[in-house]
Amino acid sequence: MAALAGGVAFSGSGAATLNGDELATISAATRSLAGLWELVQHIDGHFLPYYLFMHVWALAGTAELWLRLPSALAIGAAAGLLVALGGRLHSTRAGVTAAALLAALPSVSYYGAFARPYAFAAAAVVLSFWALHRALERSGTRRWAAYGATVALVCCTHLFAVLVLPAHLLLIRRETAARMLAALAAGCVPAVVLGLVGYGERHAISWIPQRGPDVLLKFPKMAAGAAEAGVPLFVVALAGAALLGLSRRAAGPRGAASTGLPPWRWAGALLGWLVLPPLLLLAVSHLVTPVYVDRYLFVTAPALALLAGLAAAHAGSRRVSVAVCWALVAVCLAAGTYQHAEVRDENGRFENFPWAISRIQARPGDAIVYGQSQVRSGFDYYGPAYYGLDGYGDGSMPEDVLRLGHDPSPTGFGYRERSAVAGALRGRERVWVVWRGTKATGDRLARVREVEEAGYEREGSWHSADLPGMTVALYTKAGG
Repeated sequence: MAALAGGVAFSGSGAATLNGDELATISAATRSLAGLWELVQHIDGHFLPYYLFMHVWALAGTAELWLRLPSALAIGAAAGLLVALGGRLHSTRAGVTAAALLAALPSVSYYGAFARPYAFAAAAVVLSFWALHRALERSGTRRWAAYGATVALVCCTHLFAVLVLPAHLLLIRRETAARMLAALAAGCVPAVVLGLVGYGERHAISWIPQRGPDVLLKFPKMAAGAAEAGVPLFVVALAGAALLGLSRRAAGPRGAASTGLPPWRWAGALLGWLVLPPLLLLAVSHLVTPVYVDRYLFVTAPALALLAGLAAAHAGSRRVSVAVCWALVAVCLAAGTYQHAEVRDENGRFENFPWAISRIQARPGDAIVYGQSQVRSGFDYYGPAYYGLDGYGDGSMPEDVLRLGHDPSPTGFGYRERSAVAGALRGRERVWVVWRGTKATGDRLARVREVEEAGYEREGSWHSADLPGMTVALYTKAGG
């Protein structure tokens, strides 16, 4: 099941082009350690553990497939751990069904082929629940230390993965409360450190809008990656929590009751794993700063699959249960077929840099200006391969007239640029302007306004499919 889920995730790695977030991973990972340390003191400090891992990984290359492979491996680990956890809570059948459902989710096809830490966070959360069951089953110093280590891993993979941990508190048992709380507290130390760092760098997420409670209605779609699969699966997951909670005894030699806790306590914890992160993330958004972004909640996807798997495993006799399990997987896969295909499209990450490069039909003497300087990183990555060049400047691509130096800013993902746009464009008849977002987004960008103030008029513009997408516009000298 680990190989199946990992394979499904990895199968989409070579189709969709890298987006801005993944290019930021490359930018961070390919810096020297000193350069990376300087970067995280200004932005993305809470991603430091992931960037350090990718720094080592990227020593072997920065090809799309290679960069996305760790996320696919993490999905495989999450699926394998779901089989083990489902076996502990009910039966191997429940665990296998949960792993199969996880592989069938379109969100797994997306984040499992995404060079960011969200798949790592999901795998770490499953591991933490598995380790907690193991420690509660037979208490011992080593098992509680291992549990504390898994909590620390959760905290290091992604800051908001810690929103799952309050669900662990529903499993406190009087006999082991002191050890559990000590392990949990020790494991949360990285979260405290990274949380303080993230709070100090909250300017980096100032683009996130404030969300209202209505955003929670979209949560099943987000967790599954498709409303057609997410909504019915969410209902089945709630039924799974109810069936586990109401069962007088858990099936299997290591059922929920083997931990000294009634099954309803585990049902509550698994339900908390599913619903607490969006509720708490929304609360943080209103009490501290807006942070509600769908991708921060991918850690709930394994809970959705596990609870649905438990519901199917409870469905009558063994023969009936097996039939229900595979019928549920088939329905889930069929319901998300379109989304599975969509995320494997070239524009599956909604920022198609090769498309933008191909739209530019440059003439000798043309210039190019980037509405957001960090968009340049996509042209640096895909441009040479597209044109078969070792660099720019031979007429195949417009001249990057604002660029100062090859390397990105030491304190961010943008690039140092000349401030005098009009002076840099002097003598140019045509200017290509590229930005992330819709055509209307350009009206709000300073660089686009500066091009217009320099005496250029928009002759034509093209926007890639889906949002936010990318826009390529051609400006010509007024009166030229």
